[in-house]
Amino acid sequence: MIMDKEKEKKKFFQNSNALKWVIIGLLSFVVLMLIFSAGVKVGMYKAQYSYKWAASYHKNFGGPRGGFLENWRRFPSADFIRGHGAFGEIIELSDSGFVIKGRKNIEKLVITDEDTTIKKGREKLENGLKVGDRVTVVGSPNEEGQIAAKLIRVFSKDGPRQLPSKFRPIH
Repeated sequence: MIMDKEKEKKKFFQNSNALKWVIIGLLSFVVLMLIFSAGVKVGMYKAQYSYKWAASYHKNFGGPRGGFLENWRRFPSADFIRGHGAFGEIIELSDSGFVIKGRKNIEKLVITDEDTTIKKGREKLENGLKVGDRVTVVGSPNEEGQIAAKLIRVFSKDGPRQLPSKFRPIH
C-alpha cells in the first residue's frame, strides 16, 4: 500500500503540467537574469568609456595640460556675489525695499516685508531707514537675484566697531 502511494506520486509528477511549468519558469528567470547582467555589464563599459573620454579630452584635443579644473583650488571664489547677505551703504529707497552699494561697488536689491527686523545696536529701529545709512543685511536670495531681508543692522556713520586684531578672521 505504501509502495502504491509512492508510485502514484512519481506518476503524478512525471505526468504533471505543474512541474513542467515550474521548471520552465525557473529557467526563464535564470535566462532573464543573465540578459539583465549582460546589459548591466555593457552599460558599465559604456559609462567607463564615456568617463575616461571626458577625463582625457584635454590631452586628446589640446586643452590645458592638467585639465580644465587644474586650478580648482585657486578658483577665484571672490568673483561670486554672495546672495545671503550684504554690507554697504543704502543708495536708494523704495516701497518694497532698497538698493545697497557694497564691496567693489556692487549694487544689490534688498526686499523687506513686515517680518524684517531692523536694529541699531540692541534697539529696534522704528523710524525706518534712510539713504546714506550703512547697514548689514542677512536674508535669503530669491529667483530674481534679490535678497529677501530677515535682519537689517544699521551702523553709525563711522561704521561697525572694529574687533581687536586677535579676533579678526585671517584671509
